Amino acid sequence: MTTFAAGIAPVTLGGAAAVAAPAVNRAEAAVEPGTVVQDGGRTQVWAGEEGPGTVRFRVSLPAGVTGPVTATLGFGKPISEWPGAGTTPDRVAARMDTTASVDGAAPVPLSWYVNDDYEREPIAVDLPAVEARGTLDYAVTFDLSSRDSWFGSFDLSVTLKDAQGKVVSKGAAGVDAVLGTPEAGLRGAVHARDKNGVLWRYEATGSADGKLTARERVGGGWGVYTAIVPFGNITAAGWGDLVARDKDGVLWYYQGSGDPDAPFKPRVRVGGGWNKYTEIARDSYGYGRILVARDKDGVLWEYVGGFDGSFLSRQRVGGGWNAYTKISGYADGLVARDAAGVLWKYTHSSHDYPPSGPFDARVKVGGGWNVYNTLAGTEDLGRWNGLNLLARTPGGDLYAYQGKRSGSGHVPTTRSKIGWGWDIYDLVL
Repeated sequence: MTTFAAGIAPVTLGGAAAVAAPAVNRAEAAVEPGTVVQDGGRTQVWAGEEGPGTVRFRVSLPAGVTGPVTATLGFGKPISEWPGAGTTPDRVAARMDTTASVDGAAPVPLSWYVNDDYEREPIAVDLPAVEARGTLDYAVTFDLSSRDSWFGSFDLSVTLKDAQGKVVSKGAAGVDAVLGTPEAGLRGAVHARDKNGVLWRYEATGSADGKLTARERVGGGWGVYTAIVPFGNITAAGWGDLVARDKDGVLWYYQGSGDPDAPFKPRVRVGGGWNKYTEIARDSYGYGRILVARDKDGVLWEYVGGFDGSFLSRQRVGGGWNAYTKISGYADGLVARDAAGVLWKYTHSSHDYPPSGPFDARVKVGGGWNVYNTLAGTEDLGRWNGLNLLARTPGGDLYAYQGKRSGSGHVPTTRSKIGWGWDIYDLVL
């Protein structure tokens, strides 16, 4: 508590008698708020499967504070530093998985809300009210999704108020959110068929180097197909579908089961006539439930599918696609490699689903891609927080190219070697 002594007016020779300033009522004197001290300094919290991190801080209250006090945390990441694409305060508040404990009491789940200070501290949360005492020890947990690694370094403002709404303590705690292991639903899975017709499954571990798990057998009999294509996002959680064309030109649909140990339900017949296509690929736009198929004249057709294996009537994309030796779905569209080994990126210009327009003008990714005999777009395989492109050499070395945002959507950039001996497979998807 800070007090102010009554002042004495200076006396001048021959002047009037000194006049004492009025005494200050100590009960009405200004009280400096207490302090907030974070235990151990800034706290690192993983954004991923590692589980919650705990931010600990001690609050001191000024002498004389009684009754219940409530602490409020403000999320000090200005809205100007948030990513776009639907990252709104109400959505972030709804997915914040946070608890608080005071002085060792049982943790209480918290509900964040959109703050009045929308620009500077977009969301806030109230901690449990407790009776005032000299010091209060808080433990606040944050269980962040890997999607929230964009939080990065931020501060939590800490404000304690008494029952009358008067600020009695104020300070801050620092947090550093670090990308950890992405959740299974955000990690990609890769399938490969061996020369005996057995389909194998590899899952991304989410490690920083993009390495895959040991393979698991899906089943035999897949040698009857001349094409197998992902249909939807294939993830380590066991979700994601496939379509497969048999030697008679019949297309079959395998729906994801959600069980990584048995990832596909029994097949469903889509229809015949698919032998007229020389290439079938997934179009990775939006939810990824779109196929593109190139006919023998080089015309590319688009099929928008549902969740039951059905398709809408095909739509013509355009001609000239015989210039490409390989077409693969990748990040909001396609990549295509020409005969000279140059890789091109096609991104949809529409933001609707299904896309209402054609692709934007193609963008050159780079040359030298003829060293690979397989290209396959996947979900995130590492802690790169982006879509990846698999590329296999004839010698069986497998590389993952990290996805990077550019003016033309995602493009594959830096490669990492994630496997070898993959020449035992005749299909990688």
